[in-house]
Amino acid sequence: MKTLPRSRPGWTLAPRVAHTAAACLLLALLTFSPALSGCDSTGPQRAEPAGRAPRAPTVPPAPSKLRGEVPRYRQVVAADHALASAAGLEILRAGGNAVDAAVATSFALSVVRPYSCGIGGGGFMLIHIVRDRDGVERKEPKTIALDYREHAPSWAAPEFFENDPRVRDDPHASTLGGHAVAIPGTVAGLLEALDRFGTMSPAQVLAPAVRLARDGYDVDADYTRVLESNHVRRARETPEARARFASFLDVYPPNAHVGWRLRQPQQATALERIAADGRDGFYAGPVAAAMRSTLAREGVTLAPDEFQRRSVRELRPIDVSWGSRRVRTMPPPSSGGIVLAQTLGMLERREPTRPATAARVHVLAEALKHAFADRSRWMADPGFVAVPVDALLAPANLDDLARRWNPRGVLASESYGSVIAGRSRDATPLDEDHGTSHLSVIDAWGNAVACTETVNLSFGSLLSVTNHETGERFGFVLNNQMDDFTTRRGRANAFGLTQDDRNLPAPGKKPLSSMSPTIVLSTAPGQAHESVEMVVGGSGGPRIITGTLQAMLAAGPDGLDAHDAVSGPRVHHQYLPDVLTVEESLARTPDSDRPHEGTTTIKERLIALGQNVREGPHESAIQIIRRSPADPRLYEAASDPRKGGRPAGD
Repeated sequence: MKTLPRSRPGWTLAPRVAHTAAACLLLALLTFSPALSGCDSTGPQRAEPAGRAPRAPTVPPAPSKLRGEVPRYRQVVAADHALASAAGLEILRAGGNAVDAAVATSFALSVVRPYSCGIGGGGFMLIHIVRDRDGVERKEPKTIALDYREHAPSWAAPEFFENDPRVRDDPHASTLGGHAVAIPGTVAGLLEALDRFGTMSPAQVLAPAVRLARDGYDVDADYTRVLESNHVRRARETPEARARFASFLDVYPPNAHVGWRLRQPQQATALERIAADGRDGFYAGPVAAAMRSTLAREGVTLAPDEFQRRSVRELRPIDVSWGSRRVRTMPPPSSGGIVLAQTLGMLERREPTRPATAARVHVLAEALKHAFADRSRWMADPGFVAVPVDALLAPANLDDLARRWNPRGVLASESYGSVIAGRSRDATPLDEDHGTSHLSVIDAWGNAVACTETVNLSFGSLLSVTNHETGERFGFVLNNQMDDFTTRRGRANAFGLTQDDRNLPAPGKKPLSSMSPTIVLSTAPGQAHESVEMVVGGSGGPRIITGTLQAMLAAGPDGLDAHDAVSGPRVHHQYLPDVLTVEESLARTPDSDRPHEGTTTIKERLIALGQNVREGPHESAIQIIRRSPADPRLYEAASDPRKGGRPAGD
């Protein structure tokens, strides 16, 4: 048995033999996009000698998906950028496990998706452990949830955004600038995951990210699209804004075009400090001083011990049955896990409906309204308020919610959820969000990681970390996570979500999140025990939840392969505002449940049922790994073509 040399005990794992074969293309749910994702399934590459840094990641070639054939892997990383997936694969090829690869992928994403996530943000990680660090296979695999969500600074009183004269008249105070910034948790979370469950050193897993930052990479269409989003344009729309966000505009110029080379030597320096000094390389010393200086220039003063407060919590995952499957997902302060579990439970209590029909969309929308209404009323940081998780997921409650459905229409707004949510009806959800990234990993031994991280909106607060006293710059952006709190009672946030006073800010409190990293377990034919069937999650604000849900339905009971599960059109409803968003290709599809009516489309049928339908994009990007139905030892993987990602595996 091979053990990766290191200064502390390694996780010794026995590899499985790789097999490849063509998978059958099954009947597609919501499958309209022919876009390709995935990388080649070539055999294992020679590992780097012990102690040598992994090779710089390179983009693997994309395979063809012909006649239903999809690549299959024994180990694979699916991120929303090909270079980040490649960074994770380099770590797997060097002998690392799923946690090592996930941490390397995350740090690489900080460089190649700096507007989505990074060391200035926070996140959630779900870890499924088949073998412990000492190499012993567990009698009972376990799943661990790590919460390293950003937390509110010491100045964050519940009424701050409503009453403080510095911000009360500024509608963008919680999304732009210093008062939008919560204390970053990503570095603390990644290093804790690595220290507890990984096998490599910080220097080893950070090496690909450092090289990407120093050498640079060619920006893609997703990057340039973000530069034209309304949020990012605010950094340059007036002379005052350009002066305020000058450091940001210098690091991330607004005139970048596809193929333009982005180098980030400043962020490379920050990453090198983390590689050398661990947590203190970020939360103490020059990087911490620069974060304090960046915020001080905005009129924000942090407490002396602000960066030393513990920001990582191990939580018990939500664990629910889904037919013959088990779903493990994030508990609060994630709202995604409860909404997913409630929706799946309600759907199981209804008559099954056929894919790509108005009946399927209607049932899904009605279930989502109930679950999102409960999100609005009950959910917040359980470290500060009691969240009735067990009551919300109780069979009797799900029975009650499912009984309320009207298959031929919609309910009055106050009839959704376990209680009346009573929230604003004039909220307008954000359609342009790229401020989150998700990565899915499975290694050759069955260990899996689902990890979602964010800076909230694209490029977060638009503050690039600079020490204004010394001139030292570190390049990365700070999040604008304060907007995920209930900053003003009864007012919607940037995503159109209206939330309860339970979610008001307080020092050390974590804002409610939609991030939904999820692992699905089941027993494959010929296997005696449960193993990982899916590793899934995504980006896109509240659309994370609805996108992840629909990918699970597609890859699970509907039988789609990984590519088709994430590439087809999706729908979204978040209770309030009362709008059902349906992607155009689905909205205009004839409703196959009513063939005798000929030209009646799914959109027309939904309107007849009382749904307030809007055609529009589903701004989410889902990354999924799915066990191959043809060979349970192998996995399919896909990165959502909406964001241009690509998986990498052997």
